[in-house]
Amino acid sequence: MYIRPLASTVKQGLDLQGGTHVVLQAEDTPQLKVNDDALDRATHIIERRVNALGLTEPVVQRQGRDRIIVELPGVKDPEKAINMLGKTAMLEFKDPQGKTVLNGMDLKDAKATMGNGNRPTVNLEFTDEGARKFADVTARNVGKQIAITLDGEILTNPVVQEAITGGRAQITGERTMEDANHLAILLRSGSLPVKLEVIENRTVGPTLGQDSKEASQKAFLIGVAGVFVFMLVFYRLSGLVADIALLLYTMLLLLLMRYLNATLTLPGMAGIILSIGMAVDANVLIFERFKEEIRNGRSLRKAMDSGFSRAMTTILDSNITTLMACLVLFYLGT
Repeated sequence: MYIRPLASTVKQGLDLQGGTHVVLQAEDTPQLKVNDDALDRATHIIERRVNALGLTEPVVQRQGRDRIIVELPGVKDPEKAINMLGKTAMLEFKDPQGKTVLNGMDLKDAKATMGNGNRPTVNLEFTDEGARKFADVTARNVGKQIAITLDGEILTNPVVQEAITGGRAQITGERTMEDANHLAILLRSGSLPVKLEVIENRTVGPTLGQDSKEASQKAFLIGVAGVFVFMLVFYRLSGLVADIALLLYTMLLLLLMRYLNATLTLPGMAGIILSIGMAVDANVLIFERFKEEIRNGRSLRKAMDSGFSRAMTTILDSNITTLMACLVLFYLGT
């Protein structure tokens, strides 16, 4: 009764809910030609930007010598997300003569907040070297304007009132808090070493259609119901206790996935089913050992203790083997 609503709150991966598939192509710039190192750095920066969006189970990977594939499951505004991914994000501070006095390399952090007048603001924090440069520049340009630009476009052009020695600055003018968050993500992730152009952008449907998903859910429920009936028929009261324990186990697992912001995918569904099967197997082992002890004339208390202790070795071996397989898959998986 509670499992279905709880399961609906768990995030779903691209294979279950669909999403956006993007192919970015790297192009040479006057400063840098496309090479393996530049594309690796660009892939890492794109990955940081995607992760900062809080998407579920995104995919960022290289393709060939000059392309990056990005898959964004369940993104609400794909156009805005795509524009952010391919943006070079070259931050520059320019003095009144137009000379660049600071850039993104001098930036330590960027966070979006609500500033004075309830306006979206991006707070900048400089590195130690950047703070020294900023203090020097503002001291030399009191009463003058210093432009803050992103990819050559002016974000803000404030007049310096006094020397700023705290190593911090602000960017105002963003229309919404979402825009400010996206700008902060761009600045935190760093500027791309090469220019990226979107050459393919398409919506991807889920691997399983709605009919297939509903059929899978029905099959899962029928299978679980069969297990519950089996436990009740063969083990009576003990089987009822085991069924309640399995329900609690499933609910706790879904709650944990929700709390950890984990993503449910097709392999994940298979893993959940496998874990339920292992839990049933453990109960069967314990109950069979318990029944053997009862047939041998032991008291209920001693039969229970002996049943647990005799089954525990087998259960432990099974779980250790599964854990080892998980570690191998985690290490070799992509």
